[in-house]
Amino acid sequence: MSRLPDLRRDQLTADGQAVWDAIVGTRGSRLVTQNGALAGPFNAFVHAPATGRALTELGATVRFGTSLERRLTEIAIITVGAHWHAEFEWWAHARMAREHGVTDAVVDAIGRGDNPPFRVGDERTVYAVARQLISAGRIDDDTYAAARELLGEAGMVELITLCGYYTLISFVLNGFDVPVPPGVTPAWDRPGLPDR
Repeated sequence: MSRLPDLRRDQLTADGQAVWDAIVGTRGSRLVTQNGALAGPFNAFVHAPATGRALTELGATVRFGTSLERRLTEIAIITVGAHWHAEFEWWAHARMAREHGVTDAVVDAIGRGDNPPFRVGDERTVYAVARQLISAGRIDDDTYAAARELLGEAGMVELITLCGYYTLISFVLNGFDVPVPPGVTPAWDRPGLPDR
């Protein structure tokens, strides 16, 4: 169970309802759970409408308003989600990655933290950017040059921003202990926390 109480639309202020409507308007009513709350990170967004509004707009932009091919977007998202063991993110986006043409072998390897068996170079390049950002916080010159050649400068801004956004989403999911939907088996054992 999430650390935040579930909020239904009728429990929200006008600002919260506006955020709710923007989320459902860009992502669909499938995000409304059986108890009438928003699934995934979106319940947190309506708890703090000003923050939620900004995150909703950024999320819609980095998912649906960039020059990046959706297959490549999903490679980056699942790479970030797997690194942080963000269960809900992985559950949602591993399926989307497959739907947009990422092979099962690549998705499964990313989930295990193994070197993925890419058959196409663009996926390998995007993965390298995402992997370096989440593990080192920067991108080496060769990887940057290859990605820039593939995506252009605007595409690089979009990809790096996408990785940052999904790191933030992973933190929201993990910080509030947002569960996967009922009946879904988590992908990873729950990691322990470091000593204080």
